Amino acid sequence: MTLFVAGFPADYDEDDLLDMFGLYGDVSSAKIVKDRVTGKSKCIAFIKLFDPQEAPLIIRTLDGVQMKTGQQLVVKEAEQPGGKPSGDDGFAERNFRRGRGTE
Repeated sequence: MTLFVAGFPADYDEDDLLDMFGLYGDVSSAKIVKDRVTGKSKCIAFIKLFDPQEAPLIIRTLDGVQMKTGQQLVVKEAEQPGGKPSGDDGFAERNFRRGRGTE
């Protein structure tokens, strides 16, 4: 299961996200999307969970939380192109890295 996350501070790195999401579930990885030219965070990430059954609790707990920047955190299930849930295959993350996006 892969979660889409947006709205976190630009100075967060993957370890910060692993720590934050790890409080609520068993997280296998975090990947922050970065600008290809500047290398700076786009404040978008994909969080992979070992157990997809933990996703609803994580989403309910963290979606809408106000961050230190004043932005609200967005946490939802990542989607494949065409609007289908990502499930456990990582398809959405691979396509985002290829420049196809997930929106």
